[in-house]
Amino acid sequence: MARYTLVYGLRLLPEGTLINADDVRLTLKDGETAGLTLHTIDGTIPQLRRALDRSLDAYFEFLPGATEEDKREFDDS
Repeated sequence: MARYTLVYGLRLLPEGTLINADDVRLTLKDGETAGLTLHTIDGTIPQLRRALDRSLDAYFEFLPGATEEDKREFDDS
């Protein structure tokens, strides 16, 4: 099974207070850089949890390099 490093960040702010969310640059071992796009979701805590779950499910569904075995073994549906 393939192994990965998951890079993520969460910060909860009162809705309407965020002005901007810039991309983050990651530096890889080989010296290359990669972008990390920040996403925002608005709502109540239950809405945020559901939306985050759906977002993570979609992310892993389309993850390049993920084998069908990886997806099948860890699919919660």
